[in-house]
Amino acid sequence: MEASEKPQLPLEPDRTDGAVRAIGDRLVIERLEVNDPAAARVVQEQVGEGHQPSETVTRAIEIGTRVIEGEGTAANVDYVKAELERQIGPLAERLGGVIEEGQGDFVEHLAASFDSERSGSVQQQIKELLVAAMQHQRDQLAKQFSTQDGANPLSDFKEAVVRAVKGSQESQQHEHAQDRERLEALTAEVTALRERLGAKEELEAEQARGTAKGRDFEERIHALLDEIATARGDVAHHVGDLPGETRGKKGDTLIEIGAAAGPCLAKIAFDPKDSQLSRPKAWEVLNGSLDDRGAEYAVLVATEGNVPPKTQSLVEYEGNKLIVEVDPEEPERIVLETAYCLARSRALAARKEEIVLDAPAMKEAIDETRRALESLKTARQALTGMRKNADSIESSLSTMEEGAKAALARADGLIADALDGGA
Repeated sequence: MEASEKPQLPLEPDRTDGAVRAIGDRLVIERLEVNDPAAARVVQEQVGEGHQPSETVTRAIEIGTRVIEGEGTAANVDYVKAELERQIGPLAERLGGVIEEGQGDFVEHLAASFDSERSGSVQQQIKELLVAAMQHQRDQLAKQFSTQDGANPLSDFKEAVVRAVKGSQESQQHEHAQDRERLEALTAEVTALRERLGAKEELEAEQARGTAKGRDFEERIHALLDEIATARGDVAHHVGDLPGETRGKKGDTLIEIGAAAGPCLAKIAFDPKDSQLSRPKAWEVLNGSLDDRGAEYAVLVATEGNVPPKTQSLVEYEGNKLIVEVDPEEPERIVLETAYCLARSRALAARKEEIVLDAPAMKEAIDETRRALESLKTARQALTGMRKNADSIESSLSTMEEGAKAALARADGLIADALDGGA
């Protein structure tokens, strides 16, 4: 590789405070430290105004170089002036004052052209050119950074920032849309849950009302059974909420025959129901009452119109089951007492071998009782109808009476009018 032909200053191996090399039209400065407070302050101030330190140092060197050149020119002017005085001095002595005066004017004119204080001097012109050039560079730099095309070095950065902001906005909008969808779904779930809870509360309230209604019917039946049992020396227990021998709770009232005066001779289980049961469900209740309460006989007490299909009231089934129908609001004691009597005799016969029950006579008595009860029911219904008819007749009579009073009043009015006219 050929050596560079550009003139270079020799290296300064003995200097340790930095190295300065002039290579052609360039200066290379390495590890040079300048101890000048004014220079350091100017560089720091220019950094505050947005100028890089290297830019400020470069400008300072350029301006300083021009100043040094101006100082050299001034020195040359002084030298020329001195030489002229030395050379022309002897001639002036010979030529007289005319030449001396001309010499002074020439020297003064020459010095004035390089005077640093003169507005049109070389130094002032150079300074103005530098100021204009620096202003032009600043204007071009500002224009370059403000342009929107690829000439702006910040164009890629600005585009990247715009893309990032736009992407962030789109991402936020997408997240907001997802949040709204999740919120709408959550609102729908809460609404559905509220509806389900409301329906559940209504169902529980309805069940509670039904349970209360059933409990009222159950308590009325137990109260009557307690009276019937007490009259016969038996004991009635309300055990509907207590688990029985098989941990079940069927058979709400348990009758212990003879327990009021001695040991229990036999047991009867009564289970009131205020809703209609199917025949299989009715048998499940009756058999459960026998098992849960350890009873010899079970009675299902049904409300009017709710006797299980294919069954009849006061008809015995399988020798240990009976169904009886009563009014739900005012259970007939005679009906319930008939069922109690039949169940009691069957339970005692099943427990006591020495008791011999005349089955045909018992059946005939029960049938006669049932027929009497049916007649009683028919009569009661007829009486109810008569009462309704009586109420209707009484209402009609009242209407007739009001009509008669009105007619009588009109008649009295006519008579009064006639008397007034005769007068």
